[in-house]
Amino acid sequence: MLPQEIIRVKRDGGTLDAAAIQAFVRGITDGSVTEGQAAAFAMAVFFRGMSLDERVALTRAMRDSGTVMDWRPLDLPGPVIDKHSTGGVGDKVSLILAPALAACGGFVPMVSGRGLGHTGGTLDKFESIPGYRAKPDPELLRRVVKEVGCAVIGATDDIAPADRRLYAIRDVTATVESLDLITASILSKKLAAGLDALVMDVKFGSGAFMADLDKAAGLAESIVTVSRGAGLPAVGLLTDMNEVLGRSAGNALEMRECLAILRGEPADGRLYEVTAELAAELLALARLAPDAKVGRAMFDEAMRSGAAAERFARMVAALGGPSDLLENPDRHLDRAPVVRPVTAERPGFVAAIDTRAVGIAVVALGGGRTKVTDAIDFAVGLDEVAGLGAEVGPAGRPLAIVHARSEAQADQAALALRRAFTLSDRPAERGPLIARRI
Repeated sequence: MLPQEIIRVKRDGGTLDAAAIQAFVRGITDGSVTEGQAAAFAMAVFFRGMSLDERVALTRAMRDSGTVMDWRPLDLPGPVIDKHSTGGVGDKVSLILAPALAACGGFVPMVSGRGLGHTGGTLDKFESIPGYRAKPDPELLRRVVKEVGCAVIGATDDIAPADRRLYAIRDVTATVESLDLITASILSKKLAAGLDALVMDVKFGSGAFMADLDKAAGLAESIVTVSRGAGLPAVGLLTDMNEVLGRSAGNALEMRECLAILRGEPADGRLYEVTAELAAELLALARLAPDAKVGRAMFDEAMRSGAAAERFARMVAALGGPSDLLENPDRHLDRAPVVRPVTAERPGFVAAIDTRAVGIAVVALGGGRTKVTDAIDFAVGLDEVAGLGAEVGPAGRPLAIVHARSEAQADQAALALRRAFTLSDRPAERGPLIARRI
């Protein structure tokens, strides 16, 4: 079937069979489908939608457009598992989760991404570590996963190349929000990683891409259903992003926070709870635990005993980073020259946070990108960020501590933060941290 005929069928609300979808994706990959045709297809899908069978076929075709990892030759003594998040401000879960899962018997080739818009990227956080090889060659990746149990890396060019081209086209044609295309984009890369089980962390709230809870639930249901239809067991949690997750936002600052948690220092309760519940669900799904309750106990023990920290340290060293990062982070992680508390203009309790605006403030400091070619300043960001219900004031707890490259940048960040926080005269109640399980 010609590309234009495939587009016509979908434009008119018809259903495409797997062969037609495979042919179109093959054309996206080899260039025989033009950018205009790919854009027209994306727009037709955006308006007409796809059936479950079409979503599964599109996801599989995009998976098969490049290399699909096969872990069977390594004869691993446990399942290959991973987690994916839709992104948020201060979302540093992966830094703790990957080594903890490895300590519990899983093998975690975590293909992570860079920051997008107001959200930080796991890959950027790891690239704040001097020497860390975020894109190792396949042989090194397999060796680290087998010997350490986890490797947090970026996607190579041969992983789901059709998705990379189609996403770039969606980005400039206002079709990014298509539920069908988001599902296929996320899952094609996860299926290409050769996983046995997947847990999805789908964010909702003011700092999430899908702020509305019901829309976020629709995405979670789509991903879990399509994943299972494509042969990958999956479960999803809807988690709150109405405030920064943890105490920091910014690459090296988030790395420092997670290193402290791995060393056994007190953790932010919301960050620890989200990480623990994702681990519990995934350990049960992968049959490393009989149920989520036992999975939670396994995660807690891996953190308490230092087993997760040991896996993290080994992973960093194996991928070219310093062997003493866990013990001596200040020896290796960059620091910003300007560090300043931002206080509220009046005393009160934090009633609401425009978390997206907080993320944009970090980007403006240089901690994110406004275009793909931008370099990131790993040192800048925010620390000790106040959460909902916190009591703040001119002479009390600050809204956050700004880490900036210059005084002028610090001034701009302080102004943005004061606008992002709404205060009240009485403590506000937080909503549920984990709203739903899919």
